[in-house]
Amino acid sequence: MYKPDYKPLWVTMAMKDKKKNDLRKDLGMSSSTISKMVNNQFVAMSVIAQLCDYLSCNIEEVVQMKPGE
Repeated sequence: MYKPDYKPLWVTMAMKDKKKNDLRKDLGMSSSTISKMVNNQFVAMSVIAQLCDYLSCNIEEVVQMKPGE
């Protein structure tokens, strides 16, 4: 089964000088949602859309799908 990999998100955020705390402050994102992304777990598609809008980027700059083990 394929699993999400949020490495592109952290790269995109670094390029735009954004921190995880900015997601909490600016988007009201919960720490549990951020924790899921840090641990490459699934989050709602609405979260992905919100991130794309916030960072003015495409979905591939937020998440990619990789084969699971």
